[in-house]
Amino acid sequence: MTTAKKVSILTGFLGAGKTTLLNEILKQRNDLRFSIIENEFGEEGIDNELLINPTDELIEMNNGCLCCTLNDNLYDILNALHQRSSEFDELIIESTGIADPLGIAEPFLNHPLLIRHFPLQRVICLVDAALIEKQLSETEEAIKQIAFSDVLLINKIEGISTVELQKLQALLQGINPLAKILVGSKGNYPIKELFEIERNHLETEMGETATNFPISQPKHHHHHKHGTIVSLSFRFTEIFDIQKLRLRLYQFLFLQSEGLYRMKGVFFMENNPHKIIFQAVGNKLNVEVGKVWAAGEEKISRMVFIGKNLNETGYEKMLRQCLK
Repeated sequence: MTTAKKVSILTGFLGAGKTTLLNEILKQRNDLRFSIIENEFGEEGIDNELLINPTDELIEMNNGCLCCTLNDNLYDILNALHQRSSEFDELIIESTGIADPLGIAEPFLNHPLLIRHFPLQRVICLVDAALIEKQLSETEEAIKQIAFSDVLLINKIEGISTVELQKLQALLQGINPLAKILVGSKGNYPIKELFEIERNHLETEMGETATNFPISQPKHHHHHKHGTIVSLSFRFTEIFDIQKLRLRLYQFLFLQSEGLYRMKGVFFMENNPHKIIFQAVGNKLNVEVGKVWAAGEEKISRMVFIGKNLNETGYEKMLRQCLK
């Protein structure tokens, strides 16, 4: 008999720290073999560059918002995972930052075979302590993510006073009084406590058309609109002046970044074997050294901007100004 594979859904608005938390889970829970479905909003995948090199399986999807596209091939993925269920212990789905977690969780809550073989254990929502109030006032997605989750993990608490933290906890509890609220920060996440939280789920009777794998996707499934949120993706074979790029992005974030939620990129630097990672949430820019370029890997610099009413021509012009 096949052992059920527990499922965790990791949600949270753009830049809340989902990939950082996922890395910490992989590091601390090395007693488990994970299969990971990771999704990004837009055509250009960047987040896989930010993951540590796990032995766990990574399934990357970058063809749009997970809650809108996952149902199109989720069943194919789960059919394949069920066939080799002996190769992993648990499944983690990291959603894009503007996904509605209800749309992602829906198949696990309603399909009898998935309830039995892939029980949904927890929906974890990362909350950016500094930006969440602004996000809640501007986007419906942030509200939905908090309202549906089982666990709200307040992240990035550096610079937040005790009083401010208490107010934030009360705000979140008001949106979702059933959720467990935890507090953490990079390098100090409550991983053990997270994995002790399990939602109650009921075993349902099998329908006549759903007695065994493989299963097929339903004819109708969830869709939702993201308003004016767009993703702009750029690729460059030319070499960037990294110092010029850093300075230009700093200036841009402080002076011109209205409507920008998330920025992330991987760049090739001349005479440097490592990838250079640029990330920004709000007006905070982070630049760090990434993985080594693999032998034979095409050295292409990539940048993604996600936000409201973004001007593609202006963003491309800004980046091209930083070429050598």
